[in-house]
Amino acid sequence: MLLMSKLKVGIIGGAGYTAGELLRILIHHPAADIAFVQSESNAGKPLSAVHTDLFFVKDMIFCKETNLKADVIFLCKGHGESYKLLEGEKIYAEAKIIDLSQDFRLKDDYSTLQNKYGSFVYGLPELNRHIIKTSKNVANPGCFATCLQLGMLPLFSKHLIQNDVHISAITGSTGAGQKLTSTSHFSWRNNNMSVYKAFTHQHLKEVTQSLIQLDPSFDNSLFFIPYRGNFTRGIIATLYVKSEEPVEKAREYFTAYYEDHPFVHVSDKNIDLKQVVNTNYCQLFVDKYEDTLMIISTIDNLIKGASGQAVQNMNLMFGLKESMGLDLKSTAF
Repeated sequence: MLLMSKLKVGIIGGAGYTAGELLRILIHHPAADIAFVQSESNAGKPLSAVHTDLFFVKDMIFCKETNLKADVIFLCKGHGESYKLLEGEKIYAEAKIIDLSQDFRLKDDYSTLQNKYGSFVYGLPELNRHIIKTSKNVANPGCFATCLQLGMLPLFSKHLIQNDVHISAITGSTGAGQKLTSTSHFSWRNNNMSVYKAFTHQHLKEVTQSLIQLDPSFDNSLFFIPYRGNFTRGIIATLYVKSEEPVEKAREYFTAYYEDHPFVHVSDKNIDLKQVVNTNYCQLFVDKYEDTLMIISTIDNLIKGASGQAVQNMNLMFGLKESMGLDLKSTAF
């Protein structure tokens, strides 16, 4: 699609972490103009009242209305709120929608509403890029789900997983959202770690859904242990599975699968989290110990795990270069 003018972009639920990241990206996006940023609790305030680093944005305030016109609307509401918003027909049906909540990620969820607005495509570009390009509505993947899937897609595309997969992954405190809880206060989180939702994390459902899309015969288990980390942002996951595949061959599969995907890099040496923090990249490392294949996967939970991936999806939906506006700098030290 050739755009004669910039896209008009709206954000609903503009006060949270994901909305803040969206704003930081979209303000510098060459093909996007921010039409409105909605926040019921902050209506009338400047963006910098919440996102203090945006002090240089002088001419934009939060609005209360949601029924404003835009070419694309990002829904950054809490889980369950996107469904309520669309059910009430509070936004124009002609706008394309990218939802950052979990409301539409699973195919069986809210089928009545999907029929009303058109189906929501699962927005993992490395899995569904061609479908996303022709979609009206996209359900943006979860942060853990993104990191874990990118560590497994090449193996499942080759039907190579015949055993249970074991996963441990650590996320930064921003993964818990902006609302304070007993486990997100600095005094609790600092110099501390903990396991939560062991084996039952909600992102497992969407991960399994995608893996079965690639390999319908998969009937083993994903054993996932998530950790709360004592850092601000990023996810590092270690996945391991029994496999007869030589490590050199497995690395070839990963390199070939991601050859045409601009935001996934397969490293030939061990990786660390700072290489991807503040970027839309996923970095992977594949190794093997005896009969066990190991994959390390790293992303920034707020960018590739949320807002950056949402902009990547917007680019695909409107025929733009997939990487447009996402040339972001990592953290070296």
